[in-house]
Amino acid sequence: MIKCGDMPVTVRSFAKINLGLCIGAARPDGFHDLRTVYQIVGLHDVIRVSVGRGTGIEIRSEDSRVPKDDSNTCWRIVDRAMSLLGARGRVVIEIEKSLPVQGGLGGASGNAVGALSALERALRKRLSGSERLRIAAEVGSDLPLFLVGGTCLGVGRGEEVFPLPDLPSTACLIATPEVAVSTPQAFRDWDLAVSEGAVGLCSTKTGGGTARLPTNSVSKLTVADPSDRMNEFSRRLSSWLSESALSGVSGNKRGGRAETPLLDLVRTGIENDFERVVFPKYPELREVKRVLERSGALYASLSGSGSAIYGLFASRALAEKAAGKLHNDGVPAAVTTTLTRPQYWKRIFS
Repeated sequence: MIKCGDMPVTVRSFAKINLGLCIGAARPDGFHDLRTVYQIVGLHDVIRVSVGRGTGIEIRSEDSRVPKDDSNTCWRIVDRAMSLLGARGRVVIEIEKSLPVQGGLGGASGNAVGALSALERALRKRLSGSERLRIAAEVGSDLPLFLVGGTCLGVGRGEEVFPLPDLPSTACLIATPEVAVSTPQAFRDWDLAVSEGAVGLCSTKTGGGTARLPTNSVSKLTVADPSDRMNEFSRRLSSWLSESALSGVSGNKRGGRAETPLLDLVRTGIENDFERVVFPKYPELREVKRVLERSGALYASLSGSGSAIYGLFASRALAEKAAGKLHNDGVPAAVTTTLTRPQYWKRIFS
C-alpha cells in the first residue's frame, strides 16, 4: 500500500490544434483511420489533484458542462492508474476550466493527462512510459499526444503519436464561436459525403488558393479511394520532413526566417477534412476563418471537428489585431503561442 498525503498537486492542462487532418476509411471498431499533425498551444486549464483517506474518485468543477461521474476522462484515467500503481485513497480532482468544452482543442484529453501527471506526483510514484501511453489510448484518441507534447504526428484513430521536429514558437489566435459541433455527427456527415462521391483527395487547394465550399452542400470533387487519400497526406508530410532535414543539414535557412518550417508545411496543401462537412452546416465558422485569412494569418483552420478555429501569425501584434476584429463581431478569441516540446513540459508544473 502506498502512503499518500492530501496536499493538492497543481498542473497546467494545455490545448492542441490540428495542422491538417485527413479522414480515412471507417474501421470495423467504429472509428476512422486518421492522419494529422498535432500542435500544443499555450491556452490551458488548471487541474488540482489530492489523495487522502477513504476511497473513490471525486470530480469538482464550477463549470456545469464538466461531467462529475465516471464518464469524465480524468475519472477514467485516474481509476486505471490507481489500480496499476496499487494505490489506495480518495482522489479529489478539481478542474478549473478556461478552454471550451467540446471545442476541438482536446481540453478533456489534456485534463486527463494533467490529472494523471498530478496523481503520480501526489503519490510519489510513476507508471512506465508504455503503461501511461496504453491507458491514455484506452481512455481516448487524443490523450497520448499530451504525453508527447510539442509537434507530433497522429495516426491510427489519432492515438498513435510520434514526435516530429518542433516548429518554432509562433503567435496563435484561437477563436471559440459559441457553436456546438458534434464530432460523431461530423463523422457521419463525412461518411455520407463519401458515399455520395462528394469528397476526394485530402486538399482542396487550387492554384490560386483554397477552394471555397458552397454554402449549402459539400464540395463536389473527384472521388478517391480512402487509402489513396491517406497516402497522399503521408507523402506531403514525408516531403516536408525531408526538406526540413535537408535544410538543417545544409544550413540553408532560406533567409533565416523563423517561420520557414511552418510555411513549408502549409505549402504542402494540408487541410482539415472536417471543414468540408462542418462549414456548410455552420457558415459562420467559415466566415471566422475568412476573417483570419484576411487579417494576415499564415495559416487558418478548424481544429479537430471544431468549433474552435485558429490562425497562425508572423507576430503577436498581427494576431492581437485580428482578435480585435473578431471581438467587434462578438466572437470570443484569445491570443497565445505554439509550444515546443521543452516549453510544454517546463510549463506543465511551473
